[in-house]
Amino acid sequence: MGKLFGTDGIRGVANQELTPEMAFKMGRVAAYVLSRSHASPGFLVARDPRISGEMLEAALVAGLTSVGAQVYLAGIVSTPAAAYLTKKLPACGGVIISASHNPYYDNGIKFISGDGFKLPDEVEAEMESLYNLAHDNLPRPRDNSVGRVYPLVDAARQYLDYLLSTVHVPFAGCRVVLDCANGAASDIAPLAFRTLGAEVIVIHDSPDGININRNCGSTHYGEAVRAVLDHKAQLGFTFDGDADRVLAVDENGELVDGDAIMAILAGSLKESGRLQKDTLVATVMSNLGLEKAVDKIGVNLLRTKVGDRYVLEEMIAGGYNLGGEQSGHIIMLDLNTTGDGLLTALQLMSIVSEKGRPLRELASCFTRYPQVLVNCRVENKEGLASNKRVADAVNTLERGLAGHGRLLVRPSGTEPLVRIMLEGPNEVQLHTMAEGLAEVIRQELN
Repeated sequence: MGKLFGTDGIRGVANQELTPEMAFKMGRVAAYVLSRSHASPGFLVARDPRISGEMLEAALVAGLTSVGAQVYLAGIVSTPAAAYLTKKLPACGGVIISASHNPYYDNGIKFISGDGFKLPDEVEAEMESLYNLAHDNLPRPRDNSVGRVYPLVDAARQYLDYLLSTVHVPFAGCRVVLDCANGAASDIAPLAFRTLGAEVIVIHDSPDGININRNCGSTHYGEAVRAVLDHKAQLGFTFDGDADRVLAVDENGELVDGDAIMAILAGSLKESGRLQKDTLVATVMSNLGLEKAVDKIGVNLLRTKVGDRYVLEEMIAGGYNLGGEQSGHIIMLDLNTTGDGLLTALQLMSIVSEKGRPLRELASCFTRYPQVLVNCRVENKEGLASNKRVADAVNTLERGLAGHGRLLVRPSGTEPLVRIMLEGPNEVQLHTMAEGLAEVIRQELN
C-alpha cells in the first residue's frame, strides 16, 4: 500500500489492500506503542456496518490481545462515539474500523489516543516504522498476561445519554428528515431526535453491509432534499457512513453545507460569549462567503491546510473551540475531540428551536461566492513554487481580485495535478481568469 497512514488513518480495498494480516500486525504495533505511556492497557474497538468490518475487527482484536491489551468491543458506533468512549473508559487507545464516506468495498483503520484525539504524526510514523520491520520483536506475553476481550454492551446508550445532556431545549413541534447513509448513525440518530420530541422521518437507516453510502448520505444528498420537500419538514440532516460529518437541508430544500453551519454556530457561540478568542478555524477550501459572514459579527477566521486533522491541530495549539470543513466535519472542542455529525446536528437544531427561526433564515447570514475549480495535469508539479512566470500570473490575478475574491493554487498531494480555485462575485470572469492561469501553468510545467 506504500505509505500506510493518510490524513485519516489507513484505507484501502478490504481484503486486498487492507488485509486481516495487516490489521493483526497493526493491532500488535498499536497496543505496544500506545500502552507504553498509559496506566491502562485497555483498548476500545469500534466499527461501522460495512461487510468487511467483522473480519478486520477479529484480526485487530487478535493483534491487540497478543501484546496483552484488554479489548473493549463497542460494536457498531460512530467515529465520534468511539472517541468519546475511549476517553471515558479510560483506555490507552482506540481504533475505529471505517472508511467514512467511501463505498462498502473500501475499509479503514483509524487509531486514536487515550484522550480521544487522532494520533500525532510522530506517533503514526513510529507505528509505521515498527510495522515495516522485517522481524516482529514485539512482546508476546503468556499465561494470564494474554489480553482479554470484553463486550461494551451499552456503548451506544452511553454516547446517546451524553449527546442528550448537551441539549437544553425541546424539539417538540419540529418535523425533521434524517438520512443515516445506512451507516453508524442508523439507530442512534433517530432515537436522539425522537427522545428530544421531534417528529422524525428517517431514510437510509437499514444497513446490510454493502449499502453504506450508496446513493445516500452527505455525499449524495438529493434524496434528503426530496424527503424534506415531500414531507414538508422544517429541516433535514444527512450523515456519512461513520457519522463524523453532516450537511443540513432547509425547509425549501436548499443545502446548508459545512461553511453555512459553521457561520450559524459561530454566531450563536459569539452571542452567548462561548466562542473562544472570537475565532473560527476552517481550511483554505472554505468559501470566501464564510470569511465575510463571520467578519460581520466580529469573528476572526483562521485557515489551515485541507483536512480536519489540520483544523484540529490549529484549534488545540491556539485554544479555539470551533472549527471544521465545508464538507461537514464540524469540531466543537468543548463537547468532543473530533468532528461529530450527530452532535453538530443536535446543536444546530437547538439553535433553530431556541430562536424560533427557520434554518433558511439563520443560514442567510452566509452568502456563497461563486467558486471555480480547475485541475491542470502537469509533468512537473514540483516546479510550481519556483516558476517565475506562474508566480507573476498569480500576482496579477490577486491584484485584480483586490479583496473582492480569492485565489488558491496548490499541487495535488496524490496526482500529477496543479489545482486552481477562484472565488469572487462574477462567475463568468472567474472562469476566464482560471483558464488563463491554467494555460500558463500547462506551458511552464509540461
